[in-house]
Amino acid sequence: MTPRTEPASAAGTVPPARSPRHELLQSVVDVARAIFGAAASSVFLLDEETDELVFQAVSGQGEEFLVGRRFPAGRGIAGWVATSGEPMVVDDLSVTPSFDRSLAESTEFVPSALMAAPLISESRVLGVLEVLDPSPRARTEMRELDLLAMFARQAAAALRVVSFAPADRERREGGERLGPRQRADALKLLGNLEQLLREPC
Repeated sequence: MTPRTEPASAAGTVPPARSPRHELLQSVVDVARAIFGAAASSVFLLDEETDELVFQAVSGQGEEFLVGRRFPAGRGIAGWVATSGEPMVVDDLSVTPSFDRSLAESTEFVPSALMAAPLISESRVLGVLEVLDPSPRARTEMRELDLLAMFARQAAAALRVVSFAPADRERREGGERLGPRQRADALKLLGNLEQLLREPC
């Protein structure tokens, strides 16, 4: 199945490429890709109304055209991670039953290995962070998977700051940017974790 594209933003809203949420999620995938030596990294957010996972940010292969595409939340490894709420690392996708090769082919990039972790905030799964074809070390060390899971939790916390700051809800609905304090708080969360991830073992 070829993922469908999300409808264009309604008139008067912030374009996705310029929204605080997009900026935040793009920083998440860029950092994850760099830290884990991956060929690509993606964030999917769960659309509970349609029960679909939606590409919200991509770093590396596919970043030009994947954002906005959707697929059923129960499909593939990302679907398993979103449903189970557990991180997962797969060193050889060719022998993994839960890997949906046709779905991967529809994105024009078929990885040989991946790591994935749920974005969880307040016991709720918001989405999934994936890194595709990470470095061999990242695939074999459990500490690396733990770090990815920690990074995903921090990203989810930052995402909630951006998405649900009460003082800015009305302004966001009117198309204005996030208040500087909320944006700084969200990016600080990611910056702190990036520093942790870069520290030598």
